[in-house]
Amino acid sequence: MKPIIEVSNLHKTYKKRKSTESVTAVNNVSFTVHQGEILGLLGPNGAGKSTTIKMICGLIKPDEGNITIKGIDNQNKRLKALNHISAVLEGNRNIYWRLTVRENLEYFAGNRGKSRREVASKIDDLLEKFKLKEKENELVNRLSRGMQQKLAIAVAMLAETEVILLDEPTLGIDVETGYEVRELLRNIAKEYNRTIIISSHDMDVIQDLCDRTIIINNGKVVTNDRVENLLRLFEVRSYTITFENQLSNKQLFQLQQKFPQLDYTPDTLQPKLEVNLSNSNEIYELFDILHQEQTPIETIDRKTINFEEVFLKIVKGESSHELVQSN
Repeated sequence: MKPIIEVSNLHKTYKKRKSTESVTAVNNVSFTVHQGEILGLLGPNGAGKSTTIKMICGLIKPDEGNITIKGIDNQNKRLKALNHISAVLEGNRNIYWRLTVRENLEYFAGNRGKSRREVASKIDDLLEKFKLKEKENELVNRLSRGMQQKLAIAVAMLAETEVILLDEPTLGIDVETGYEVRELLRNIAKEYNRTIIISSHDMDVIQDLCDRTIIINNGKVVTNDRVENLLRLFEVRSYTITFENQLSNKQLFQLQQKFPQLDYTPDTLQPKLEVNLSNSNEIYELFDILHQEQTPIETIDRKTINFEEVFLKIVKGESSHELVQSN
């Protein structure tokens, strides 16, 4: 199946203020997005993620490269391409605060050329599904942050675009509403076959929702793989080992030389070693050092790792690009 979004060899350079120097924000970024998937588009601040998002949404033009949305070039045929994508930007910039909930839905549907009569039943359906029915005549500026965010997503749904891009969808909302928003997005992808792109610093959201994640750092794609693969990749190499006795100074020195990322807790009752292995063969080297003095091992546990740890390890360069790049 042809990807619904194709990003090819994007470059974007900005001139520094009050200087002749320039900075490269995006450097040869390429990836695809498939129909019906939930994709995480991630990166630390200043990595080029936001610039990439703005280029996908047609807000800025790339210096080189191109983007197609449902096969349509978003530079040469910008308006036609953008008819297939809606964006829910951070800060609730997608809704008008001085209109009611229903008026917002009617207004933005009108912007898409749809009459009130045409969208009336769809609005009723969205108000029910998003649990906004009781607030339909409430001014938006009186709603909670969570309800405003749900309304912004409902506005994007009413546009009936194949792709919805969300920037920080759970930022500033309470835990209960955060889980409610996650479930809404999951249902949107499944029931309506919509493609969802999520940009977020909340790694729990990415781990819970996304099928695949693309991580951009220093203007380049450093990871493009399924979330489950990345979790498995790091989990199998993170171990916690507890001992009956303390490690000797000689052992500890050898371990620190070989595994500089280790963490040793010389507890008198249960000494503990936490170590991350860069490849599976290193476990033999680890046990060779422990075997030198016949150190009694009490337990060996594979450490449970979350996606925030995976993200930080990749951004810090603790895993090679080839290791995590998906074909």
